[in-house]
Amino acid sequence: MSIWGKIIGGAAGFALGGPLGSLLGVLAGHAADKYVEHEAPAIAGPGGPGGSDDDRAATRQIAFTIAVIALGAKMAKADGQVDRSEIAAFKEVFQVPQSETANVARIFDLAKRDARGFEPYARQIAKMFRKDSPVLEELLDGLFHIARADGRIQDSEIAYLAEVATLFGFSEADFARIREANIGPDKADPYTILGVTRAMSNDEIRAAWRKLVRDNHPDRLIAQGLPEEFVMLANQKVATINAAYDKVAKERGIN
Repeated sequence: MSIWGKIIGGAAGFALGGPLGSLLGVLAGHAADKYVEHEAPAIAGPGGPGGSDDDRAATRQIAFTIAVIALGAKMAKADGQVDRSEIAAFKEVFQVPQSETANVARIFDLAKRDARGFEPYARQIAKMFRKDSPVLEELLDGLFHIARADGRIQDSEIAYLAEVATLFGFSEADFARIREANIGPDKADPYTILGVTRAMSNDEIRAAWRKLVRDNHPDRLIAQGLPEEFVMLANQKVATINAAYDKVAKERGIN
């Protein structure tokens, strides 16, 4: 079943809870769960407390999808209207079928009008993955893609994304690497993209590149909770990492 079938159909009776569950409940036509900020996200399912591995993986995929929309909405101007360029950008990342565009727009609009701010959404999704998880990095990449929807990324959007990254557990150096990978191939520093410095040895740089490729392999990310519908951006990420390494290798004469 696609991620959209799971979200709209409420597959396996998932109980997400928290602010993300609230948005999902409104979308599915159910009563929104009462939100308590310190409440841990529920990952329930038919397998008992905590549910089965499949239940937990599917719940993470649903939470990831709703989080990208909600956090993207918080990044947009609070003008009470859904910006079509933002929805178009989300459709590019998530391969949203035409039949579900209205539902994406509805979640966007609900999140933009929610007075709670972006922090509760970021904290909830962060609890569902390990600190500085590659899946959370893919979520940031998706937000960068949405930020570029109007042709350029504003300084305020960079500041917002930096705050989200901090809540996700990423260091300033991590965010610098993620930012460089998203600002365009002509401007990005290949060393920063790889998370290395020019003082490092060729072997150290090669090891860093291999780790990034391994950590960001689409199959590995999907196993950790990345929806398959997001795989296009994951493939672009690996291509960016490889292109950065190729530049460095050429500059340093690495075979």
